[in-house]
Amino acid sequence: MSDSLDTREWLLTNGLGSFASGTVCDARSRTYHGWLFAALDPPDRCTLLLSHLDATLEIAGQDIPLSTHFWLGGSVSPMGYRLLRSFSLDPTPTWVWQQDSWQLTREIILPYGLTGDQIPQFSHRVLIRYTYVGEGSAVLKLRPLVGDRSFHHPQHRSPNLTFSQQLGADYLELQSFRMGQPGTLWQLHWSHAHYQPDSLWYMSFHYPEETRRGLGDNEDLYSPGYLTVSLRSGESITLEARVGAATDVPILDDKTFDRALQAERDRLQPLLDSATYPIQRTLLRASDRFIAFRTTTATPTVIAAYPWFRDVGRYTLMALPGLMLVPQRFSLARSLLSMLGHYCYQGLIPNGFAEPDGKPIYNSIDTSLWWIEMLGHYLEASQDWEFLTQQYAIVKQIYKAFTAGTLYNVRIDASDGLVTWDDPMAALTWMDARVKGDPVTPRRGKPIEVNALWYSALCWASQWADILRQTDPTNATLANQARRYVDQAQQVKHSLQRFWNADSGYLLDTIEPDDQRDSTIRPNAVLALSLRHCAFSDERARQVLQVARDRLLTPYGLRSLDPSDPAYIGTYSGGVWDREFACHQGTVWSWLLGAFLRSWHQFCGDLPLPFDGQMLLTHIEQQGCLDAASELFDGDFPHVPRGAVAHGVTIAELVRLFENDASVLRALAPEFL
Repeated sequence: MSDSLDTREWLLTNGLGSFASGTVCDARSRTYHGWLFAALDPPDRCTLLLSHLDATLEIAGQDIPLSTHFWLGGSVSPMGYRLLRSFSLDPTPTWVWQQDSWQLTREIILPYGLTGDQIPQFSHRVLIRYTYVGEGSAVLKLRPLVGDRSFHHPQHRSPNLTFSQQLGADYLELQSFRMGQPGTLWQLHWSHAHYQPDSLWYMSFHYPEETRRGLGDNEDLYSPGYLTVSLRSGESITLEARVGAATDVPILDDKTFDRALQAERDRLQPLLDSATYPIQRTLLRASDRFIAFRTTTATPTVIAAYPWFRDVGRYTLMALPGLMLVPQRFSLARSLLSMLGHYCYQGLIPNGFAEPDGKPIYNSIDTSLWWIEMLGHYLEASQDWEFLTQQYAIVKQIYKAFTAGTLYNVRIDASDGLVTWDDPMAALTWMDARVKGDPVTPRRGKPIEVNALWYSALCWASQWADILRQTDPTNATLANQARRYVDQAQQVKHSLQRFWNADSGYLLDTIEPDDQRDSTIRPNAVLALSLRHCAFSDERARQVLQVARDRLLTPYGLRSLDPSDPAYIGTYSGGVWDREFACHQGTVWSWLLGAFLRSWHQFCGDLPLPFDGQMLLTHIEQQGCLDAASELFDGDFPHVPRGAVAHGVTIAELVRLFENDASVLRALAPEFL
């Protein structure tokens, strides 16, 4: 490796929402970098406990600092990255520092927090192993840097914040106190070392990525003391940080880390066995990071993106085919769909769950319709018709609520059968950014993708009523429902043609409450084509996709707005409000690529695929957060990656795309096969 600072990122997760993350050069550049962020109420209340272990190697009386830190004011010290010779992710994040006569290797693993049948163990822990090789012996000094704070907000030294420590034979029990109130109790264990308490604060670490985002960018971390251990060539020390009291102190030995690594390999092997190509293995392994467990519902969930998102209903559903159906994790999909259906309220499926009480949040018009769409995909993949019998009542509940009217003035317009809504203070579609409470892209009225989902939902419902009739042929109610769904689907299909804009060869984005037509060219028209049931002719679909190709498509996804539009913003940067305003005004969303490529394959299969996947797949494997896809990219060249560094729906869409048709994979990126 060179002397330059390699700030590419790495990520580990544990199936409960806990995670560890950092950079290749080992300097923390974000508030979200640290070695143990524990989701204390999975997947919520994510709390930084262990930030880092500062390492110094003493050889022949010379101290060699191996860590690297950014400091407020711009300095970098120490400069351990200059001794860093290699970094790899396989099989787990591994660093090698080296000079002529010695080498020190560090490995980190976040053991999975669930058993094989997804029963929560509520185990939040990280294992770290150092291995020394050299001509003579060495002394390794390790200083833990710790905190107890929300993953969103940096910690600062205060008279109101103190830490207690209780020392055992080979462990340390730590707990913070704020205003006298106890914080998280956790432990640091070691296989063999001498511990010396000294209680220091390290002030003004700097997080440059937060400076770029206009957020709090400096932090103070507490160090309770330091460990020293003598190592001969070939010897290792293993450490573990874990949440909880030291009632059952784990015994760490030379094999502890290897056992954890083998357990993780065994857990992932069934998932990876279905992969044909190395890139598919990468994507499948990456997809596993986003599946988590929610304690308030006692079911699986999906983390929308790391590091700062939790579960978001519509993204959970959009990711379901790639994360669960392609790898045939049908029990997870069934449990997730059942849970979301259980929380259906006035026809709305929750788009999230609030912290700290886990109450469902109903702030979406499309999540209910995505639930129906993904229920259809699940039933097709699993043939689990018993589940249809259980969930059909939820389908009817959504249908009746939309027809009669529900929250946010969501209703069916009797004149054309289309879904409409009108609440000036809400942002109910996936384009939900707000600036100081006001929706940036309000999209009130009849959004195109929402009504395309409504059409597909009616088609699914008519099919399901017919299937259920086969087990109960004399059921006149099911027969009437099937006919009603068919009739309404035909009305909606006819009404959807009003969205056709002959002048642009594209679909309107929204028909507004006053019947004004928004002809803005956005990717929502592509979403409307990507569903199982499409209301538009092949000819019109081809025209839409060709316009999207020319105006919206980039090497990393689709722009959220046509660059020729006066409202277009080509760079997603600046402070919070600047970024929110730009979010859907030109910023590229990587997950939209799946809808575009699936639709192109369906409607333009005779034309060359207008996309070279090399840049995106290179980004996933070698840039940003390694083995992850960024949530956003600038609309303007060179399309700088932005937003969350690891986006679940993007990875899920690629898994889904590559699994469905190997020819698409060959066309996208033959060099990755």
